[in-house]
Amino acid sequence: MRTHAAYQLIGARSHQCDATATYTHNGARAYVLCDGIGSSDAVRDWTCTAARRLARAAAVRADAEAGLRAVYEIYAAEPDRRDEYIRYDLPTACAVIGVAVPGKPLTVAWCGDARAYVLTPRGTVQCLTADHNLRRINGGNRNVVTSYLGAAETDQEQRDRHGHPAIESVTREAENCRLLLASDGAYEPMEDSALNLADYLTGSPQQAARSVAAFAVAHAGPRPDNSTALVADLPAR
Repeated sequence: MRTHAAYQLIGARSHQCDATATYTHNGARAYVLCDGIGSSDAVRDWTCTAARRLARAAAVRADAEAGLRAVYEIYAAEPDRRDEYIRYDLPTACAVIGVAVPGKPLTVAWCGDARAYVLTPRGTVQCLTADHNLRRINGGNRNVVTSYLGAAETDQEQRDRHGHPAIESVTREAENCRLLLASDGAYEPMEDSALNLADYLTGSPQQAARSVAAFAVAHAGPRPDNSTALVADLPAR
């Protein structure tokens, strides 16, 4: 029986620029969701590659933050990422990673506004991430992200500008929990409609991922975004 699955819908966008990936190394399994910023062939392809790189880096390091930082720094070191005339034409993406290691707590790391949730054995849903966007900073536009994969800013530069580091992370006991990674096109329509995510995280991981992504598009109005959900069942320690 599969313990994880992803499902995505293109919505009204011209390209599907969300991507998911998983990778397992020595028992450590990494789950990744990336939400590409923009809609183009270049963003789509770059985001798919980035998701795979993140999954491998996080699984090999058995830690979500270590994996995200390793890949973030690789992209940040590209010379064009510091060029103010070129950098905004380069592909970028929001990213969230969860890493499950047998016998250890779940680690989660993110940059941007893709989210991680856990559904507890008691049936409550808890959000583990805090969005990197202007809504968090000053109550502004939630569609303007303040950190993302492909940026060149250091943690301190981001703190000075936006009040949070480039990358944040959390560690949580999550045995017998269900992990949900979601792009903003998946969670925002649900949140705006005051829907209880727990009601859509039932059944198999495939059924739950499809339910979240599909109901989000159905509740998003006339121009739904790319909607992607990755659901994984985390075993007892």
